[in-house]
Amino acid sequence: MDQSPAVDVTNIPLPQADIFVVDAHAVRPNTSSLIAGILDHHPEGRVIVVCEKLSEASSHALLRLGAKGLLTYTEAVAQLPRALPLVASGGFWVPRTVLSTFVDSILTDQQKRRLKPDSHAQLSRREREVLDSLLENVSNKEIANKLNISERTVKFHVSKLLNKFGVRRRADLILLCYQQKQVAV
Repeated sequence: MDQSPAVDVTNIPLPQADIFVVDAHAVRPNTSSLIAGILDHHPEGRVIVVCEKLSEASSHALLRLGAKGLLTYTEAVAQLPRALPLVASGGFWVPRTVLSTFVDSILTDQQKRRLKPDSHAQLSRREREVLDSLLENVSNKEIANKLNISERTVKFHVSKLLNKFGVRRRADLILLCYQQKQVAV
């Protein structure tokens, strides 16, 4: 096991950038401090973490800290060039299984979550109802039945929500809501 000395990351000068790629091995065990420092100084910045391997626990912790991308060293060579523009445009680059288990863990840990009323996006009542259902991992058809509207109308509201939150996929919207701590217990 590598016993790298701890590095004081609180005094590292940060460049102006939209995307920061953090080598988790190089700053271990201070990866979380570095990510927090980056996002404190650059709230609009996006962080991609590259590490040796991604365990479920470490992946979930990095996502909760605000990481928008997770890659292993072996994936980085092929996938980093594709991940950078996606993350820069507001998306996430996270393995599907990690994203799925992350969302599932949040949903099972705390059953009744609702978006706080002071959300940065101004949502209509119906958009809020659709978003609450999305956060419960409900399909469009189930949302339509629950809200007594057509499935096409649900798709319209989902599209509006994606646009308002600046993401491309509903999984990104769910992850973004939980990352920004806009979900109240």
